[in-house]
Amino acid sequence: MKGTNLGEFEELVLLTIAALVSDAYSVAICDELTNYTGRAAKLGVVHAVLNRLEEKGLVKSRMGEATNARGGKRKRYYEVTQAGKVALTRAREVREALWRTIPGFNLEGSV
Repeated sequence: MKGTNLGEFEELVLLTIAALVSDAYSVAICDELTNYTGRAAKLGVVHAVLNRLEEKGLVKSRMGEATNARGGKRKRYYEVTQAGKVALTRAREVREALWRTIPGFNLEGSV
């Protein structure tokens, strides 16, 4: 089915949202991605992925309260949906199954 497979960056964004729990907004997502991957995550790219994930029904968003720190601007917070959890679980299962087929490798990372 079209749109059901996750790209690498989509998977990373979904995992980051899940890890951030209730503090998953675009800037925090970028910061976490940069911390974990060692690659700078561009805000515009993350926004595009968040929009795509929301269109696929893998995340949902809500607007937070306005704050003085942001000049009255509200943050959009993201949450992984049940469909997103299923997609992440499936991606993990596929990756683990493929790793098990490689001679000389195991899932614990030992060679």
